[in-house]
Amino acid sequence: MDATTVLVTGGARGIGRAICEAFGRAGARVAVGYASRPDAAEAVVAAVAASGGEAYAAGGDVSDPAAAEALVSGVVSRWGRIDVLVNNAGITRDTLLLRMKDEDWHRVLDVDLTGAFYCCRAAARPMLKQRAGRIINVSSIAGLGGNAGQANYSAAKAGLIGLTRAIARELASRGVTCNAVAPGWVETDMTAGRDERLVAGVRERVPLGRLGTPEDVAAAVVFLASSAAGYITGQVLAVDGGLGMGL
Repeated sequence: MDATTVLVTGGARGIGRAICEAFGRAGARVAVGYASRPDAAEAVVAAVAASGGEAYAAGGDVSDPAAAEALVSGVVSRWGRIDVLVNNAGITRDTLLLRMKDEDWHRVLDVDLTGAFYCCRAAARPMLKQRAGRIINVSSIAGLGGNAGQANYSAAKAGLIGLTRAIARELASRGVTCNAVAPGWVETDMTAGRDERLVAGVRERVPLGRLGTPEDVAAAVVFLASSAAGYITGQVLAVDGGLGMGL
């Protein structure tokens, strides 16, 4: 994967950081997208460089269309092309439906779904000109089966799957693939601090007997970005230890 250029949104922590580092180990050049933590992004840049890749920190709120365009154009300006876009940026604002505020609904949709749309639209232009490219959207099993208390997040992640398949159909004739990964319960900052009884209950329902790691998801993303996945498009790869079987 040497010389492959990659933009990972939400790359400063958790799953995004693991994805950036995995691409770095593969020798890729990585733009570490972040919204509000330049220090964390620079730490990822250093980790990518230490593992053999090349990286820089790229700040911008993906829910702003101009910022999304700038993230993509920055990669093209720096390295001449964009080979891989990973839409990983996401937030949660969990609460029950009857308690959910309008702003919590809209903010999650704006970042998790609309932000991915903006980045896909921006990346599609250079990828179509190149007649090659990989787009990987980080969805969730919440988008496949829904989660109580996550109406906004589940809707956004389900929408991301629909977006993935529509884009896959539109861009396939020009050599651009678009796929999604759907992580299950992964141990990250986003899931830290949950009630241990809840976590234990989830773990018991995972056929493989453990929670996921960011590295589990990163491995799937790097595979979908590789030449080995060149005949795969419009698919959703669940990385959940079997938790979502039957959804």
